[in-house]
Amino acid sequence: MKILITGHKGFIGQNLTFYLQDNFELSGYEWQDDFLPEVEGFDWVIHLGAISATTETDVDKVMLQNYEFSKWLYHQCNTKGVNFQYASSASVYGTNTDFNEDAPKQPQSPYAYSKYLFDRWVWQQQKHNIVVQGLRYFNVFGLFEDHKNDMMSPVSKFTKQAKETGTITLFENSNNYKRDFVSVKDICEIHLQLLSNKKPGLFNAGTGKTTSFQTVAEVIAKKYNAEIIYVAMPNKLKGQYQEYTCADIKKLSTVTSGIKFETVEEHINERTD
Repeated sequence: MKILITGHKGFIGQNLTFYLQDNFELSGYEWQDDFLPEVEGFDWVIHLGAISATTETDVDKVMLQNYEFSKWLYHQCNTKGVNFQYASSASVYGTNTDFNEDAPKQPQSPYAYSKYLFDRWVWQQQKHNIVVQGLRYFNVFGLFEDHKNDMMSPVSKFTKQAKETGTITLFENSNNYKRDFVSVKDICEIHLQLLSNKKPGLFNAGTGKTTSFQTVAEVIAKKYNAEIIYVAMPNKLKGQYQEYTCADIKKLSTVTSGIKFETVEEHINERTD
């Protein structure tokens, strides 16, 4: 089976490439390659490429890459008979606390809005000639996050701080911020199972459980004997910061099986560095 992965050099793209490379013939595409990809001859396109910074304020830039390019890529796949699997985001839920796939959406940033628009657009198409699968990622953590800098998951960001400085910087009241943290290894397994079963649909990709930022910091601080330092949240993040996410995975559980989601504590305690 031949698969084209857009965004193959990114965080999830690198992990997914390693996860799939022994069983599939893989090719990669990056937006900065400065040419549009040819999809003919592939069995699947896995579309991960996007501007993923929730703090990006250039709306035109975000919409061009995350929305317009995604539409173009879908059309290419649908015309040429190539199945299409793409990355969405739990950021589309915004401040809403109902995380069912069909719940109302309240995107709070250009990134979240671009993901929301593409979700809505692709599922309004009257006829898919191909299998279309969307994975609405929750808070993914794991290997190959270093290049993301401020956009790293709290798990990786706190670990990096603890190892390099002996301290962890945490926003005040972080016990109130709870997220559905999901290991990138489990995300890769979801991708693989959906490739195999070819079940169409848009699915939350999370664990269905939450962990507070405070707990994440405490687990990492204990592992690396680090001190937690509390600071106020920057103004630029206020109003764009989801306080709570928890995937409703009932729909996901109908198309996947046997995934024993790795917890943050398990991930940290298994590290040998």
